[in-house]
Amino acid sequence: MNKLGSFGFILLVAGSLLSAAPAPAAESLEARIANLEKQLTELKALVREQAAAPATASTTAPSTPAPQAAIPQETARKPETTSPLTVSVASGAKLQFYGFARFDASWDSGRIASGNIALYAPSEATVNNDAEWNLTAGATRVGMNLSGPDTETMKLTGNVEFDFLSGLGAENNACPRLRHGYLKAYWPASDFSIIAGQTWDVNASLIPFVDDPALMWYAGNIGTRHPQLRLTKGFKAGEKSRVELAVAAARTIGETNLSGTESGKDAAMPTVQGRLALSTPLLVSGKPATVAVSGHYGQEEWDTASNGAHETLDSWSCVLELTMPLCDRLTLAGEYFMGENLDDYNGGIGQGRNGVNEIRSHGGWAALRFAATPTTTLSLGAGMDDPDDDDLSNGSRTLNETQFVSVTHRVTPNFILGTQLSRWRTDYKSAKEGDAVRAQTSLTYSF
Repeated sequence: MNKLGSFGFILLVAGSLLSAAPAPAAESLEARIANLEKQLTELKALVREQAAAPATASTTAPSTPAPQAAIPQETARKPETTSPLTVSVASGAKLQFYGFARFDASWDSGRIASGNIALYAPSEATVNNDAEWNLTAGATRVGMNLSGPDTETMKLTGNVEFDFLSGLGAENNACPRLRHGYLKAYWPASDFSIIAGQTWDVNASLIPFVDDPALMWYAGNIGTRHPQLRLTKGFKAGEKSRVELAVAAARTIGETNLSGTESGKDAAMPTVQGRLALSTPLLVSGKPATVAVSGHYGQEEWDTASNGAHETLDSWSCVLELTMPLCDRLTLAGEYFMGENLDDYNGGIGQGRNGVNEIRSHGGWAALRFAATPTTTLSLGAGMDDPDDDDLSNGSRTLNETQFVSVTHRVTPNFILGTQLSRWRTDYKSAKEGDAVRAQTSLTYSF
């Protein structure tokens, strides 16, 4: 409640008390009326002074980022905001700033690619028990939520967000990368929305409960962020259930082919993504479980000669998603996927094709998160990505698996400590496997 609203409420209560209070016997009715009129005049003057006072922007910091949660990626990995700094611009839109400064430190018993984030263990035929340290602030993030001006039927929002895990520049001079940049128009009466811009994919929309910024990519969790145009429609299913259907046309990201063009852009169609989800209460009242089926289909055009001859490579996935609260403090979540040519979606252990042949792959992840206290959460889980050996050449990665346990503790609402212990094993075709243990910690200051 703002100051003026609070003051008006106080006036209402005070006026009620004054009108209900018994008057002294010696005071006449006329005197009482004159006294009340005088008080009312003084109170009106005070209200005008309050309304004329210049408004100041709120500088209260938002709460800390929530631990990694198995939630739709459109909202995943954004800090929770309670009373963030909000300013208005000439167009009438409101800008809400948020972000965090984050430091990650990790020690690996053997080398883990790519270092600052964990993707897979290189073969011990080339890297034999080569322990290493990694220190980075690249996961530091700055974002801005946009809202309004709304109409009577439509709510307009947007988001722009950057971090510094681009892989470009020196470790102490990293370039920023765009994570999100989109607008969203939502019509509440029809439960329909349009998203245009770059944000999380529609398919494989969950995120594991991990502290590592790589989110178990290459190890069972597929999906990332792409420029897209998305349509989403919600439907009621009974009193407490909801069905959601989402479809999107997304940018295909490929590689440079023989003609010097990018194979995804060179294709004759954008990638089509889709998701059908049902949310309904099952085991815990007020915490619905969600089961979903999602997937994508796209193409890449690979030029095989300088005269324009080419091959068309398919890229597709089919994903089963589950989020299941088991009790008030315990949540189970996971995904299973299958598909081919999934390197653009961090599947196939980052391997999409072998020449002009698609690489098939399947895998998934499962995790439990336990809220031990209001400030401490414990998570454990595992993931696996298993490309088809018949599609691979010698030396290629044939299996990647990881197991992890992590703890997140909020020292204060804005200061978070994270720790994670994980094991990584990667098998290779006709080559020695890679195996390593990673101990990681993170310190985050949310604002």
